[in-house]
Formats: sequence, structure tokens, C-alpha cells
Amino acid sequence: MATENHNIFTSEIIDALSIDCTIFGFQESRLKVLLVKHAEGIIKNQWALPGGWVAYNEDIHVAAYRLLKDLTGVKELYLEQLKAFGEVDRYPKKRVITIAYYALTRPENYQLIPGFTASDARWFNIEDIANLPYDHGQILDFSWRRLKRKVKYAPIGFNLLPEKFTLLQLQELYEAILEIRLDKPNFRRKIMKMNLLVPCDEKQIGVSHRAANLYHFDMQVYDKLTEDGFIFEF
Repeated sequence: MATENHNIFTSEIIDALSIDCTIFGFQESRLKVLLVKHAEGIIKNQWALPGGWVAYNEDIHVAAYRLLKDLTGVKELYLEQLKAFGEVDRYPKKRVITIAYYALTRPENYQLIPGFTASDARWFNIEDIANLPYDHGQILDFSWRRLKRKVKYAPIGFNLLPEKFTLLQLQELYEAILEIRLDKPNFRRKIMKMNLLVPCDEKQIGVSHRAANLYHFDMQVYDKLTEDGFIFEF
């Protein structure tokens, strides 16, 4: 949760209600999380999830998009609401409830532009993140557990992988999210059986190893699986 600020909402903020966002990315075979460095307030110079206060004159989802854009420059992505975190002592000195959101996106799609109460914004490997302020560690853990459950009943690669990708990249995405090693032949057999992937009739270029075939998602199948769900046993 961001600290008290001095923007145009200062006289209108609900200082007992905040937003916090967990933004996941996937890059170089690693699951990433977007954090901001606070420039002021009681957690000055600490890294935390992007977030801040809700104004009286805005819906909470509008506040989530506004705060994410103002703090990091990231915009035009789909934010999903997770839950409210309202432990009595989650914020020092006063009672604050925060509403958590999360999103999946490709880090390479954005130029991070820190602003508002943030002096910096960066992508961190999720396994390297520790000692977040407030209950942000709990929020991050809850978001990650939600993502781990989601990959077992809905496709997730469209928001995290490039438009064209290899089967190895797709497997590495699942491995990074689930924190497990998957059997390559078994994983590929199950993925191909879903008819979710379409061969691009292209291979990787500019790689030092043997070039692999590229695929893209069949969006009709992707959307149907997202709507209907499935059971993916690993």
C-alpha cells in the first residue's frame, strides 16, 4: 500500500481503504513481479507492491488502474480482483483495509515510468523477493497461489508469452509458476492433445542451439477453454 500522498486526491482520499496490485510477468524463463520503490512516507526507500489510496469519487477498479499507471507507467492490461485484506494490525497506527488485484502481462510490452509516490519501478524474480512491507508478502503469496490453481483449469500463456513461442518456453512458464520440473514428453503430449497450439511453420532464429519450432495459440480454442475450463494433471 502506498504512503500518504499529495496528489489531486489528497483532500478526497479514503485513508482507510487502499489498493494493492500484484503484476506477474515472465521473462528469461523466470516468473517476475513488478515492484515500486517508495519515495516518501513511512516505507521510504523500500520496495513494495504498487498501490495507494482510493478516492471518494472513484470506483475501486478505476483506482486500481489509476494507481498502477501513476506509479509504474503500466496501463491497458486486465486487472482481476482477488480479495480484501483487513487484518487489524496490517498497517501501523490506523485501521486500513486493502483490496488486492492481480494481472498477467509481458514485461517487454512496457517501458516502466516511475512516478507519483514511486522513485523507481522494476521487475524482480519472484524467488528473490523478501521482506516486503505491511502484509505485501501475504498478498503476493495469495496471488501466486491463485495463479498456481489457475494454470490447472485455464490457459494462461497468452498474457505472458510472446506471440510466437516454443514448446520449451511454454513448459518453462508452467514450471516457473508451479515451482516443479515437468516431464518433457508427458507435458508436450498433454498440451498437443488439447488442440490449443497452432504450428507457425517457422523456427527460432538467432539462437546458438538447434532452432525449435514456433507455435501460436488458437484463440478460439483458448477462449473456449478459458470459459469452459479443463483439468490439467501434472
